[in-house]
Amino acid sequence: MKVRNVVVVDGVRCAFARGGRGKLEATRMDDIGAILVRELFKRNPKVTPWMIEDFGIGHGGDAPEIMGLNNISRLAGLPFETPNFMSNRHCASSMETFHRIAMAIALGEYDCGIALGAERMTRVMGGGRGSGPAITRVNKLPNPASKVTKEQRNLPPDHYEYFSVPIPDWVLDSPPWASMVQTAQNVVEMYNLTREELDAFSMRSQHKLAAAYKKGTYKDEVIPLEIEDPVFDENGNWVEGEIGKKIVFDQDESLRGNTSMEGLAKLPPVRGIVSYGNQELRITAGNSCPTNSGVSTVLVMAEEKALRLGLDPLARVIAWGNGGVKQQIMGIGPVVATKKALRHAGLEPDQIDRVEFNEAFAAQVIPTLKEVGIPEEKVNVNGGAIGIGHPIGATGCRLVMTVCHELKRSGKRYGLCTQCIGAGQGATTIFESLD
Repeated sequence: MKVRNVVVVDGVRCAFARGGRGKLEATRMDDIGAILVRELFKRNPKVTPWMIEDFGIGHGGDAPEIMGLNNISRLAGLPFETPNFMSNRHCASSMETFHRIAMAIALGEYDCGIALGAERMTRVMGGGRGSGPAITRVNKLPNPASKVTKEQRNLPPDHYEYFSVPIPDWVLDSPPWASMVQTAQNVVEMYNLTREELDAFSMRSQHKLAAAYKKGTYKDEVIPLEIEDPVFDENGNWVEGEIGKKIVFDQDESLRGNTSMEGLAKLPPVRGIVSYGNQELRITAGNSCPTNSGVSTVLVMAEEKALRLGLDPLARVIAWGNGGVKQQIMGIGPVVATKKALRHAGLEPDQIDRVEFNEAFAAQVIPTLKEVGIPEEKVNVNGGAIGIGHPIGATGCRLVMTVCHELKRSGKRYGLCTQCIGAGQGATTIFESLD
């Protein structure tokens, strides 16, 4: 097969709301998705619905709403003949959807597709094994496959190709089915990160996001929505029967521009985490991403078709990589994925000009940048997920569009977006400017 160049033509998203108690609680995710897809056509009038040859939806959870998401392409006005599919790779669900569409275009299966990610998260980010009831008698029996093998416990043969430090024995011997916040604590202990380091990174992220909104940086990316302002009771629960007033929602709800080190220092560690190395607990709500709801979408096309139509694409896709690590250190999966992607692209870390790194936890970003060799000043220059938020299924497309928009704005050449994925994985995509 002849491999063709693939470009990101455009990408948009809604502002991200707090999960379970935020501004999008009374708004359907499929309605938002349809609005955003129609916005892509409005912004790119040379692209018609009949040109969309595949429509992929990434969703990282298992909410009942997932079946409604399958109707987004129809609600957006795409022909009934347009195929669609759904993908779940946890936090990288919509990046996986984007990869799948880009791969099909590269191999000549079709010329144009849309990737979309959507998520409505609850108050608490789940982690580890599910707590629901067993649905069959067999599921109530002990699972003989749950015993950890030596290959699963010990360092892999290529560990030091990716990492400069070993994984402590107390982490290797800890329960593998750890919550995401527990994996962040494990990474803190692996790299001996201080609470001050984590909080300082988080404060900088919030300040950069506030400055970007003040400058209007996100006007090309965040589409204002007229929505119902949800009504909540005294316990913070949405009152479904009461209709709120109409408001315009156009800024990420978790933005805290006045974040200070003093305020962050007052926050207690997240409940439920432990230190297997008998160290201080350092993961707090302030140095972690919030739980969120939101939708993002990206228009993807063969470069030759985009140029034939006279479009001005944001960036060209040049490589991607997926990698795995121990589940107990899930957050540094981007180390493996990024080094693989750089090898595929034939690039060195110092050639990367802009990075969008999903800040699930400050604890993962700091060591990953050190291991990969990319300075923080190139990373999340307009803020990251600690302020923007992380609606898990929507984050992949958000990272893709944000780094591509930033390459276009800044005139830089190479950009990279990366994120950790539940169950000890990482995903990375690299782009090149067409300018």
